Amino acid sequence: MKPVFMINGFLESGKSEFIRYTLEQPYFQVRGKTLLLLCEEGEVEFGEALLKSSRTILERIDGEEAFTVEKLSALDKKYRPERIVIEYNGMWNFKQMQLPRNWGIEQQITTIDASTFPMYYTNMRSLLAEMLRESDMIIFNRCDGIGDLSSYKRNVKAINQKAEIIFEDANGEVNAMMEDELPYDLEKDTLELDELGYGIFYLDALDHAERYQGKKMIFTAMVLKPGGFPADYFVPGRMAMTCCADDMAFLGFACEYDGADKLHERDWVRVEATMSWEYWADYEGEGPVLHALSVEPCAKPKKEIIDFS
Repeated sequence: MKPVFMINGFLESGKSEFIRYTLEQPYFQVRGKTLLLLCEEGEVEFGEALLKSSRTILERIDGEEAFTVEKLSALDKKYRPERIVIEYNGMWNFKQMQLPRNWGIEQQITTIDASTFPMYYTNMRSLLAEMLRESDMIIFNRCDGIGDLSSYKRNVKAINQKAEIIFEDANGEVNAMMEDELPYDLEKDTLELDELGYGIFYLDALDHAERYQGKKMIFTAMVLKPGGFPADYFVPGRMAMTCCADDMAFLGFACEYDGADKLHERDWVRVEATMSWEYWADYEGEGPVLHALSVEPCAKPKKEIIDFS
């Protein structure tokens, strides 16, 4: 299977800059040829010297209708590259994209111009979500002068919880969610979380589990009981709107509770729990696991759904 490195993003989001920087790095000076497919005209040019030194062959795909398996297979047969880098057009329908059978996506990266992110998030959220949903890395560049990067991170994490998110300004990488920007006080031993607070806790705990070790969290949640779970575990959580009303996700961590077998799917409960970082099979590795101190039935909240928008 030939590895494909997919670089997504809207026009002038920094895709070409990222690819050019990558081609210039010593670690990319590997054996074999690289096929670089450009699917839109950007401002950054790839000089002949760079293409030669990185053994890269550049081909342009003019129009979404030309991005076909037949076209890509013909280029593969013509050049026989070891790897393929695709600078994909952000306005094309990513869901309908097809690759040759012997090509497989090795890594997907989405670049975002932070200065225009609110416009795209408001007006093209569904299109943006398709790019973000399967990305391994999401790079916000041009973050200079933007104060509320933590909200950008929440918006993106709600769509893709596993992606690595990087913020960069002219001076390099930026830490995007500082403790003093959280809607609760981490100095307290007990955190009482409303619906938005719970959503932010969930997203932040994926990156900064150490902030919550030894603390007690109190929150209202819906009961989820996945098939195959041990009898003394369940998942308390909340539904979140990640893109639009038709695009929802359940945000919840596995929770150990002696009375879990007596709970019913979609019950509403008030949970008091602590959190640890440990192995859990459904995570395919380590991750946040809650340990319930108490679980009490409660009324359904007025706002059932967390809206990060």
